[in-house]
Amino acid sequence: MSDVGTLIQLQIERLGHRGDGVAAGPVFVPYALPGERVNAKVEGDRGRLIALQEPSPERIEPFCPLFTRCGGCAIQHLAEPAYQAWKRSLVVDALAQARIDVDVEPLVDAHGNGRRRVTLHARKGKVGFAAARSHELVELDSCPILVPQLNQGLEAVRAFERQLRGLGKPLDIVLTATLTGLDCDIRGAGRIDEKMRLRLADLAAQFDLARLSNHGDIVIERRAPAVRFGTVQVCPPPGAFLQATAAADIALTTLVREGLAGARRVADLFSGCGTLSLALATTWHIDAFDSDKPAIAALEKAARRTDGLKPVKAQARDLFHRPLLADELKPFDAVVFDPPRAGAEAQARRLAASKVGRLVAVSCSPATFARDATILIAGGYRLTNVTPVDQFRHSAHVELVGLFERR
Repeated sequence: MSDVGTLIQLQIERLGHRGDGVAAGPVFVPYALPGERVNAKVEGDRGRLIALQEPSPERIEPFCPLFTRCGGCAIQHLAEPAYQAWKRSLVVDALAQARIDVDVEPLVDAHGNGRRRVTLHARKGKVGFAAARSHELVELDSCPILVPQLNQGLEAVRAFERQLRGLGKPLDIVLTATLTGLDCDIRGAGRIDEKMRLRLADLAAQFDLARLSNHGDIVIERRAPAVRFGTVQVCPPPGAFLQATAAADIALTTLVREGLAGARRVADLFSGCGTLSLALATTWHIDAFDSDKPAIAALEKAARRTDGLKPVKAQARDLFHRPLLADELKPFDAVVFDPPRAGAEAQARRLAASKVGRLVAVSCSPATFARDATILIAGGYRLTNVTPVDQFRHSAHVELVGLFERR
């Protein structure tokens, strides 16, 4: 926000869904907390915090020196009980707005050792995250919410940026911490010639990366990057979906398992490379569906190489444009679906027309979950339980697991 605006005093009434303090108007003031009286420069409905006149007793010292400059975290200045209540309220409010009456469980903390995946921006010699509400780059030496392995990879990212700087292109560099080392995918460079590929491969060896890719095209794979879903080890393709933390894999799988109790054959929709499918296959026959063909291939390969699993079938299918129809859903007595942030509206309509007895939904967007839940409830399902899961600590994002049963 610019320096223009009117300096006024505001009373902060509540926290908004993005973590901003909200005063009457409404006026949204980042980094202000409920109950605080603040001086803010206000332009339209946005305020910039200038001074605290009456701080909240729940205000704490942020743990990161870049907080308020870096746009990665929205909340580091709120005491834990109030933070957990706010995070849970994101789910409660979305369901209430959709007029869905259901018990919402306490928030499950799934931060664990930190984020295992990060996208770093590289622009004009700088490497870091975007500033809060800005395209300006905040340079990083380390980030306290990442697993240590990712912080150790920052030097490799800087080396790639120096090597590719002559292209004059903004780069996004995705680092993933795996069991066998760092997996790195460079995005934005476009096609690179053989000489550049060799230079990048040399850097990958210098920094002992497991794999280096250029927008999914593997430059060098020194070791297969490996992640574990339950007891199954998988080599995800470059850029494949993973939960943000390893702890979230465990927490979400545990909740899904509880929801599937008593089922026999399960469909896993939007399965990715087996985040849930492979962990569940120790107990249930699984049919997995996802539009990402390399992810499905990785899932199939991992299932073939692992002893002790129930039968696993996997199919590449775009469930947004070709959702499973009611007849295709007949073999399953339970369905798990974990769509992207956009939700699963088309598939929800087909599920609502089916006779599947039990559905377990995993969602990273309370708003699209509420929309899809409304469709399912109108189709004869009852939402019996919702549990919020916090794998995106200090951000305004929250995961959830919801259980539906046929009336």
